[in-house]
This record gives sequence, structure tokens and C-alpha cells, in this order.
Amino acid sequence: MHVCKKQIHQGICLPEYESIIMLPAVVDLPSTVKVEVYPVEIYLCLSSNLESTVSARFSRADKIHAIHQKIRQHFNVSETAESRLWMRNTDTSSERLRNLNMTVLDTCLSSGMTVIMEIRNADGTWPTSRPQIMRNSADEDSYQGPPGVCGLTNLGNTCFMNSALQCLSNTPPLTEYFLKNSYLEELNFTNPLGMKGEIAEAYADVIKQMWSGRHYSVVPRVFKTKVGHFASQFLGYQQHDSQELLSFLLDGLHEDLNRVKKKEYIELRDADGRPDQEVAEEAWRNHLRRNDSVIVDTFHGLFKSTLVCPQCNKVSVTFDPFCYLSVPLPVSKERVMEVFYVSLDPTAKPTQYRLIVPKAGRVIDLCTALSQATGIHPSQMAVADVFNHHFYRIYQTDEFLSCILDRDDIFVYQLSSGCVDQDGEEVVMAIYMRERSHYRDYGSGGNSYGTSLFGHPLLISVPRAQCTREDLYQLLLKRLASTEEGQSACGSTDTNSQDATDGDQSAGAEPSGKEEEDEDEDEEEEEPASCAQANKRLPGRRRYTERRKKALFTMQAVNSNGTTERGMGETDGSFSFSSQPYIAIDWDPDMKKKYYNENEAEKYIKDQSMDVPHQQTTVQLQECLELFTTVETLEEENPWYCPTCKKHQLATKKLDLWSLPEVLIIHLKRFSYTKYSREKLDTIVEFPLRDLDFSGFLLKKTVNSTEPPCRYDLIAVSNHYGGLRDGHYTSYARNKDNGQWYYFDDSKVTYAREEQIVVRLMHLSVVGFINMKSI
Repeated sequence: MHVCKKQIHQGICLPEYESIIMLPAVVDLPSTVKVEVYPVEIYLCLSSNLESTVSARFSRADKIHAIHQKIRQHFNVSETAESRLWMRNTDTSSERLRNLNMTVLDTCLSSGMTVIMEIRNADGTWPTSRPQIMRNSADEDSYQGPPGVCGLTNLGNTCFMNSALQCLSNTPPLTEYFLKNSYLEELNFTNPLGMKGEIAEAYADVIKQMWSGRHYSVVPRVFKTKVGHFASQFLGYQQHDSQELLSFLLDGLHEDLNRVKKKEYIELRDADGRPDQEVAEEAWRNHLRRNDSVIVDTFHGLFKSTLVCPQCNKVSVTFDPFCYLSVPLPVSKERVMEVFYVSLDPTAKPTQYRLIVPKAGRVIDLCTALSQATGIHPSQMAVADVFNHHFYRIYQTDEFLSCILDRDDIFVYQLSSGCVDQDGEEVVMAIYMRERSHYRDYGSGGNSYGTSLFGHPLLISVPRAQCTREDLYQLLLKRLASTEEGQSACGSTDTNSQDATDGDQSAGAEPSGKEEEDEDEDEEEEEPASCAQANKRLPGRRRYTERRKKALFTMQAVNSNGTTERGMGETDGSFSFSSQPYIAIDWDPDMKKKYYNENEAEKYIKDQSMDVPHQQTTVQLQECLELFTTVETLEEENPWYCPTCKKHQLATKKLDLWSLPEVLIIHLKRFSYTKYSREKLDTIVEFPLRDLDFSGFLLKKTVNSTEPPCRYDLIAVSNHYGGLRDGHYTSYARNKDNGQWYYFDDSKVTYAREEQIVVRLMHLSVVGFINMKSI
């Protein structure tokens, strides 16, 4: 297309054009090619001033990067200012233009639409999505602190996420990469294994805010939302393992920043007797052909994996990359348990013992250990878990100790005879203490009194022939009453009470006729029957009074929770049971107040074994690495297919370290899961904070000048406090700018001394080391 030097239109002489504005472009459409005659006219503006717009024309074949540069030029935006583009669809709806390499056609931009440029604030936030922040100053804009010394608000059980983020934030190579905006050129929007760059951008936003020096604490809500969107296990606000989050984040960042846009298929080869050096170099080259990112540059090392078939002795050697080391902790074969022993002697208080038992043992092993301390034969012991004044569980002697948690309140009761059979001559009864309310409960359709459990329950063995109310009443009186200084019913010292009788009245029996009326009128004058024997030579009037005496308590058959159900009761004055019997002792409130000393009943004494301090296991980090590189046999759920035998085999496997990364992450497996148990190991792990030498664990002995050395310094620690079901994560980290250690507890940040890190190594979950060459 040619333009004339001079054109005359309606007698007006137009100026000469030295160049044309735009030539028609050829646009490559799916299944066809077209010549573009009318370009797309788009309005451009800044988010800070939406009213000031300019129009510009772009070909549909132009990339979004051209629009980006046009806005910078027209509005004089500095090249160092970080910005992002939005495409306005309607007056109230906008969409991010994330991939600057996409064309105008691919992004569906059409004439009349507006593209807005947003420039990041100095504090790391974006104007359109400024997060909530917390500062230590009333003047938000005046706060200025050390970059990176910034807390993260707990959004609800997100301490695991905050701990992992603080550790990564204080990893110098990775943080510098984001602060210098190097990630912008490497965002991978087409990787099917990635998150279209969204995880990388969300992480960059958090890092820029934390290292702006403008925030005391920031709220990582957008980051949390993005993580939950791409990893459903992190949806909601349940507690998780910080290592689980760290693993997902490192993998997500790697795929979002992978420089390999199209991954090629690579067929892996076995060593087949070739030298390790040759096979390792080949494996690393193959790894980089599919995986090349800042995460690989910083965190990836190389394993040597050796599998040996137990049948044909076929040896298979492969070299596999790793991003972190998950190393086991040495597990002790013994376990310390604390129990309360309840003797048959009613005057003896429960005694607390500290016992050492086999970790894989059974309840009988616990009884055997306690037998050595008490002299009582294990067959005369019953073990139960007491919770909220009732038996949560009564254990059989063949049950595994792994079903007992350290925080459970375990009581061991001495029985009057050996182990009793369910169908034998004696029965083991569970006895609960209940207090009856002053008022009847009519809401449940009946007119019985409401009850509430209190005190510690009991386990007693009773001959089946003595399961009558009267016999049980006398037996329980003796079990509850002390013989010291006339006290009765667990230590009551009421000196006004008269000697009582067990007389003719059955425990809990109700009077009838005229006696019932007299009892209602003179109830306050009645005295309870105690465990003292009646004086059979009392005058008639005195003996008649004794027959009218009110019992200390009544008894009722109940279920394991201590509540009464229909069909429970007695037959001919005797209790009958089809399974484990539970009996409730019901106390009238006034009688309980007068004759039951609850404070005295709650007391216990400590055996001298409790004075011996519990020695926690201490190991060196090198011991954990030695366990990691120990030969093991594959589990049945994960067999290896032997190419020689042509079938799956439970081969032996050995992992060795071939090469180490610039930043080494070590995950300590504190949470132990087996078929029979789940526990957290409180083993103390010791290692130097500086100059930790890993050369003894490397198979590759020759290291060239371009590879990092084998000596590392500590830069970050993720801690876990508490047990399996609950707990809290914090972190220690060394600031890359000032070299100072800080303690991060969600939004709270304090200075830390190196001695504090050493003291808390028993809580250490994840540690990060950086090689000395990088410092």
C-alpha cells in the first residue's frame, strides 16, 4: 500500500506523510489465515486515574507485552516499577492479563475495551487488593522496620503455614529471586502440572510485603485461598503438618516457574554396570530436560537408589532427584507410662507410679511392671482409662499398649482375687459415684431425680452369690469407709453423727405405711447407717429407731456412661448382668455434703519413681542420616518389579546421597504411624549451628569448583509443640540482611539467641541449611 506525497481534499492541502501509521497484518487463525484490515482499538489507563484514558490500535497478532510497553511509555511509568495489567470486561468486572506472551486475539480483547495498569505499592501490596495489616504503631504509614522481620497473622489453625512461610522467606537465594522480580520472566502459564503462575504470584505478594519493612504483620489470606484452591487438603481451617505445606509449595513454585515449556518424554535407563559418575550425570541431564527452575537450582540434589532382588540377586541402580530429605528418628523400644494404683486397703490413697514398659507390649506387661513395684500379682490387677468420672475404657490383658495415649489417665485396681471369668464365680464390677439433684426430672417423661457423676470410679471383684443390694451395700461401705479416728465415707470427720447400724433395713429400701409418714415428718432427725456393726443389745426403742435410719446412699444398675436405662435393675433383690456390670452409688446432696469429703477423696501420693526425672532420648543428626541410608526391605504394599524374575519382589533398598543442593532441607519424622500406634517422638536432635559437614554421607567424592561445598550453616527451623491431635507451630530464622536470629510465633516476632534454638531442638520438625559458599 502506497501513500501519495500530497493529497488535495475539498481544496485543502494536507501535509505530506513520511510514514504510514499501520500496515495490514496477516493473522494466523485456527485452520485459516486472514489479512487484518481493521486493527483493535483499545483504551489504556492507570488504576490510579481511571478517568484519564488514551486510545491505541493494536494488531490481533500483537502480544500483550506490546500493550504493557505502550502504557509505560505514554504514562511515564518507570521500568523498575512492578506492574500488572487488567482487562475491564464491564464497569464492575475485570480480568487479570497474566501472560504477557499471549496475543490480543488469544485474550479476546476487542475494540472499545480498556486495559488498566496497576503499580505495586512501596509496602509490597497492590492498590486494588490491599490486604489487612497489623502494625505496632498508630500511624500506619510511619512504621519502618527491618525488612523480613514481619509476622503472619493466624487465620485459624494456620500456624503450620506461617511456620513454613517464615522458613522459606529467610532462604536468601529464593527471596532475592522474588524481590528482584526475576520470577516475572519465568512464569509458566501453560504447564499442565502447574497452577498457571497463580501460586508463584501469590507467594511473591507475601514475600514483597514481608520484606518491604512497612509491616509489623501481614494477613496471608489471599495466599491461603490460592493454596486451598489448588490443594483441596488445605481447604478450611484444619491443622496440618508444616512439612506437608512446604512440600506442596516447593512443588507448586517449581512448576509455575519451570523454564521448560514443553516436557519431552525421556526413557530412563538402568545402570547396567556403568560407572556411577556416568549414570549420575546422565540422570541429572535428563532431570534438567524436564525440570529447570529456581527451585531446582536451589533445593534439588541427587540420590543413588540401589535395589537387590532377594531371589535372583539382580541389582538395579538408579539416580533420582530430591527436594528435601525426610529422615527417621531412632525409635526407642521402651516406653515410659504413668499410672495410678488403687489398693484394696480403704485407708490407702491412690499411688502414682512411673513405669518402663515395652513400646510394643501389651496390658499384661504394664501389670507385670507394676507388680514389681507393689508386690501384687498381675492377675489381681484390672486396668482402665478414667475420663470425666467414668470408665472410658476397661482394658483386657492381651490388648496392645499402643492403644493407650500418654495423656490418658490410667488407673490400675487391685482385685480381691485372681483374674475372673465373665462366667466364673466372681464378677468384676465398675462402681460410679453420682450425686442426686434436689428436684425431680419430669422433662424425660418420668419423675426420677437427675444425677451427675463425681469422684473417681472403682473396679471391684464380687462373688456372684453376693450381688444382692444388702451385700453390695455393706461391701461398698467397707470400701469407702476409713477406720481412722472414726471417719466414715472417704474421710468425713462429722463428730455429731451417732453410731449407726446395718440392722434390718436393706440399702435404699423405701419405708411404707405409717413409718413412711413418720419418716417424712422426722427426716431431719434420722441418722444414716454406716459401716460400723450394730449393737445388738440395744433397748427395743433404740433398735426400732435404728431400723428407721436412712442409708448413706442408694444403688442403681447403669450403663458404661453412668446413666440409667430401662430394663436395668434387680431380680429378687439381686443384680443380674448380661455383660460388664456397672453400678452407680447415688448420694443425696445433703448426705454427700455431710459424710463424703470430696477433697480428701481426690488426693493421691507419688511413688519415689515419680521423683526420677524422665530422661529424654538425645541423638545426633548424623544418626538420623545413618538410619536414612540403612538397607531396608520393601513393604508388601510397595513391591519392586524385577526385570529378570518378571514379577514383583520385596527387594532390599538402600538410599545414598550423591550430590547436595545449595540449600538443604531436612524433615525429621517426628510423627510415627504404624498399624497399631500413632505417636509423636520427643527425641532431642543435636547438631552444630555452623559448619555442619555432610561429606561423610556423600558417595561422590570429587567436587568441582562450580558445585556447592559439603559444609552447611543453619538458616531456619520449624518447630512443633504439643501432640498428635493438637499442637502449635513456630519457627526460628536468621535474617539474610543483618544476620540476626528471630523467633516467629504467628504475628509475634522477637529477637532470639542461638542458645534458645539449641534448647528447643526437641520440638524441631523441619530444618534448613545453606552451604557456606553461598554466605
